[in-house]
Amino acid sequence: MKRALYIVPVLLFAGLAWFLFHSLIAPPPDQLPSALIGKPAPSIMLAALDANAKGFGPADLKGHVTVVNVFASWCAPCREEAPLLSALARLKGVALYGLVYKDTPAKARAFLADVGDPFARLGLDASGEAGIEWGVYGVPETFVVDADGIIRLRYAGPLTPDVLSGEILPAIERARAAE
Repeated sequence: MKRALYIVPVLLFAGLAWFLFHSLIAPPPDQLPSALIGKPAPSIMLAALDANAKGFGPADLKGHVTVVNVFASWCAPCREEAPLLSALARLKGVALYGLVYKDTPAKARAFLADVGDPFARLGLDASGEAGIEWGVYGVPETFVVDADGIIRLRYAGPLTPDVLSGEILPAIERARAAE
């Protein structure tokens, strides 16, 4: 009986440690599901980054396939994906919009001056509220929105050539086919 008094706490601790260890192992952000897939883009109007940009809202996401890229000047992977965004901006029939997440206009403009500005529209989300509406986990994230304003893909993480060819471009083609 005395032995059980010592074994039970050890077993309880081992069970708790196993549970906590397994709860730390989460899927990578790009594999986390988005509740917005197949649903209309959030009905939030994003103010323009500055006087040199145009903001966007739900009406601006309709009538064409749109790629919305969530980025920030403080995001190192955002700098790495910039050349691929420039390539996306050159696709015919696709609008590339930028959502500046938890940043300042001056820092975002300096970032874009350094890496290039491929965006047709730039919305500012200084507080992060729009990011919550879009279901953003972090930056960078990329969304493909069809011509009806329905979100067709969410990719969390930096774009790479493999991601671009294997996920983003096929999602754009599927969104075009839905037109």
